Amino acid sequence: MKILVLNCGSSSLKYQLIDMENEHVLTKGLCERIGIDGSVLTHKVPGKDNYVVETPMPDHSVAVQLVLDALTDKDHGVIASVDEINTSTPWFSILPAFS
Repeated sequence: MKILVLNCGSSSLKYQLIDMENEHVLTKGLCERIGIDGSVLTHKVPGKDNYVVETPMPDHSVAVQLVLDALTDKDHGVIASVDEINTSTPWFSILPAFS
């Protein structure tokens, strides 16, 4: 089971994708300057170079989509599909509220 943990602030979003079978952090990252000029996503996968995306993030819904895109990116991602993320936990139900 993989879970996505989000910690949202007023202009930032931190995340970790954790494989709960072995409690291993698969990746973690940070969206900075959400709603502010100079927005950037930094996606960190152990053993790989950081994946950095500088693109406008007018709100948290855009930031969440960028995180999901990074998680599934063919070169920098750690999962093939967002379907690999466990959706049976109640907190995941808040994600549609971002769209």
